[in-house]
Amino acid sequence: VQLQASGGGLVQAGGSLRLSCAASGRTFSSAAMGWFRPAPGKEREFVATISGGGRMTNYADSVKGRFTISRDNAKNTVYLQMNSLKPEDTAVYYCAAATKYYSSSRYPDYDYWGQGTQVTVSS
Repeated sequence: VQLQASGGGLVQAGGSLRLSCAASGRTFSSAAMGWFRPAPGKEREFVATISGGGRMTNYADSVKGRFTISRDNAKNTVYLQMNSLKPEDTAVYYCAAATKYYSSSRYPDYDYWGQGTQVTVSS
């Protein structure tokens, strides 16, 4: 079972990136999928999550209105569209799956993790 994150890169402040997370080895169509990033004092900070059916989404206050999470269950892939990027968004972004939960923003609920993709926003 593997989650492969991609799409990171270097972008100027105000720019956009779209991250992808492709799952292989099993289907995650009913699992909550999320994006996390490291933060001071935390192992990983919640960024965004989408429910198994894709109808419910939730975002950290710091990214609300700028980031959009979506999923394509036919492709077993989750996306994170990142607009109006700020230097403080610079981080390694990890995608994850919470196979026992339909929806969750809690880091401990996630049991499968991808390797991370670096996002760097220059000022």
